Amino acid sequence: MKKVFIYPALMLLGLVVLLYACRHELPVPNSGTGGTGGGGGIPVPVSNCNPDSVYFANQVMPIISSNCTMSGCHDNISHADGVNLTTYTQIMKYVRVGNAASSKLYTVIIKTNGDRMPPPPMPALTTAQKNLIQKWINQGAKNNSCIGSCDTTVFTYSGAVKPIMDAKCSGCHNPANLGGNIDVSTYNAIKVVALNGKLYGSVAHQTGYSPMPKNAAKLSDCEIRQIQKWIHAGVLNN
Repeated sequence: MKKVFIYPALMLLGLVVLLYACRHELPVPNSGTGGTGGGGGIPVPVSNCNPDSVYFANQVMPIISSNCTMSGCHDNISHADGVNLTTYTQIMKYVRVGNAASSKLYTVIIKTNGDRMPPPPMPALTTAQKNLIQKWINQGAKNNSCIGSCDTTVFTYSGAVKPIMDAKCSGCHNPANLGGNIDVSTYNAIKVVALNGKLYGSVAHQTGYSPMPKNAAKLSDCEIRQIQKWIHAGVLNN
């Protein structure tokens, strides 16, 4: 009589052990919060930029917007290969916080073959841009922002206009990717759109002009003023 109850009990115990042994832990997806950095919304800027820190809104997002989210690539509409890089939360799907070497966002931009991003014939990111993204990831990939030290008394081409164009515009407007049939990758090219009014009209979001940068935050009032003063001073290559 005892054996009748013992065998079913042993079988039930064996089944429980087997089920437990076959259970797999599902990988936890990246939450996109970037450690301590402000979640996926618009970050609240700190009062002053720390020169030793990299800020997502100020430095990283402009690089990605200018070089990765143009039409046909990783924007809201095209999302090539299923990749959308228009927001912090979307970008964090390709980031391993604190480890740039294991983050797809970083590894694809340092490739030297046809698999690199942006893809050839578009120009590769500069060494400085790659280093910024690497440092941002290794610092925790925070959704952070700061109030920069923009100075409207500085409005030369080399000291103000070119850095703004390189960081926020030339990725979409270069000879390999003429967004709107406009090039802002060189002084001579920028001079054309500065003199015909398109440069200021676009960055200032004036009526009748396509607002720029596309898929990114509007330039700061200080940056717009720097461009305006450079134009009013004669569009010099200074």
